[in-house]
Amino acid sequence: MNTADENFAKTGLSLPPAPAPVGVYKPYLIDGKYLYVSGHGTVQDDKSLIIGRIGADIDMEQGKLAARQVGLAILSTIKTNLGSLNKVKRVIKVLGMVNCTPGFEKHPYIINGCSELFAQVWGTENGIGVRSAVGFGSLPDNIPVEIEAMFELEE
Repeated sequence: MNTADENFAKTGLSLPPAPAPVGVYKPYLIDGKYLYVSGHGTVQDDKSLIIGRIGADIDMEQGKLAARQVGLAILSTIKTNLGSLNKVKRVIKVLGMVNCTPGFEKHPYIINGCSELFAQVWGTENGIGVRSAVGFGSLPDNIPVEIEAMFELEE
């Protein structure tokens, strides 16, 4: 059985720099055996953001890739601050927020970009938790997706 770090390496994807807070909050917080990760955006390897509203500026496939990019930013925060993705036992909850047009109805499809990544890293048993995927009229800096998550840590 592979470790989370090994599983991530197999994806061939790269982690962007862990985003620094742009407000008065912590990017993550550990409480006992739980890791809470603040809402993350679409930070890319060059620190730029994927920008646009789903259904207007970008399509569903681009939106799903944007959600995967948010997942990568979350993984970067975990690896940068905890030293290894192996410190996470399982995904507990994912809250996906989608910046979309009023008539857009495929929010879960978009957030699958992140959920599928987490399932690759921690496996289907531990990488899939409970989830909400909801639409918003806007998100900070006009990013298409923001995601926050909660994890259980290894003891």
